[in-house]
Amino acid sequence: IEFFIPQRAVAMTFNRLYNFNLHRSSLNYIKSRMGKYYEETKQLILRSIVEGPLVHADETRANIKGTDGYVWVLTNMRDVVYFVADTREAEIIQNYLIGFTGVLVSDFYAAYDSFDCPQQRCLIHLIRDLNTAVLANPFDEQLKGIAASFSDLLRPIVETVDQRGLKKYFLKKHIKEVDHFYLNLSRVDYKSESALKWKDRLERNQGKLFTFLRYDGVPWNNNNAEHAIKAFARLRDVLEGTSTKKGLEEYLTLLSVCQTCKYMGVDFLDFLRSGEKDIHAFAESRRGRRRRTNSSSPA
Repeated sequence: IEFFIPQRAVAMTFNRLYNFNLHRSSLNYIKSRMGKYYEETKQLILRSIVEGPLVHADETRANIKGTDGYVWVLTNMRDVVYFVADTREAEIIQNYLIGFTGVLVSDFYAAYDSFDCPQQRCLIHLIRDLNTAVLANPFDEQLKGIAASFSDLLRPIVETVDQRGLKKYFLKKHIKEVDHFYLNLSRVDYKSESALKWKDRLERNQGKLFTFLRYDGVPWNNNNAEHAIKAFARLRDVLEGTSTKKGLEEYLTLLSVCQTCKYMGVDFLDFLRSGEKDIHAFAESRRGRRRRTNSSSPA
């Protein structure tokens, strides 16, 4: 799970180096048992996310025995949890986020529009799409004007984030600049199709592009979820569509534990060896032990 090694390679390596007679079916049985054992851990991770002030969400395709499926990821700054689903419908992830009242950070997938909570759309996605549109329409001066104005708006905001962090006390001063940008956008009589399209997109998402200015600790991009999705993508490359839905769910349970350990600075193997199921409690016990050790050390 941690090193993204296929079961057949693990079996071959152990058999070659240690003269074992280990079959792949034995490894699969171990994986299945551990998936069940850490299902409680996965639920604790999900609860921590739902009860928190922030969640990043993303999804990607999964090959389940030749059938298309989807893997969703929910994450914050210290927890990661993965789920497999048959569809990309919003209802799937809404069921997992029942009771969540924080800020949802996501890309521009329309399914997220139905979530009843404050939302922040990924501005990196927006900038990438806007730059692509400008490159595709090199002679559209109105579109270039929108891109330049948005860049002028975002640049000082990002500088504030770099200097002061994601703190609304320092970011709220930019709210007037955002209002001014939208006022100017509404006053221009755009003629080109691409400029009109981008005016509509910016106005349609007005309440979800700069939410982070009003909250502490809310990023302006969805990099956190994309980083977590990359971990599954590596696992997907290893599985090569050979896993059943049940088998994939077991893998995702263990991947949730592994990635949460990494986010929290906990060694995955140490956690597995401990037999514990609560990563937060395990991490806190380790920190407490280090504090006691340091305080008892001679000056």
